[in-house]
Amino acid sequence: MPSLLLGASVFVLLTVALGLFAILRRSADVDRLMAVQLLGTGGVAILLLLAVATETPPVMDVAVMLALFAAFAAVAFVRDASGASSEAKGE
Repeated sequence: MPSLLLGASVFVLLTVALGLFAILRRSADVDRLMAVQLLGTGGVAILLLLAVATETPPVMDVAVMLALFAAFAAVAFVRDASGASSEAKGE
């Protein structure tokens, strides 16, 4: 069972790497946010698979923190984007 989980984590890692390559080739800020979200989601999935495969529960805590940081990054981006658009309108 651990070898199946390790194989799944490698598959997710390769999929995330291909997705990041495709997203980062674009230059829009929204695409970069999507790259951060993809990295956060994929990283959480990989860490959870590795935690179960190696039977190390503290890695699950790291996965939860990574998910939290990815959510904060999205909120910071939206707040920055909405602040920039409201300043451009003169509000």
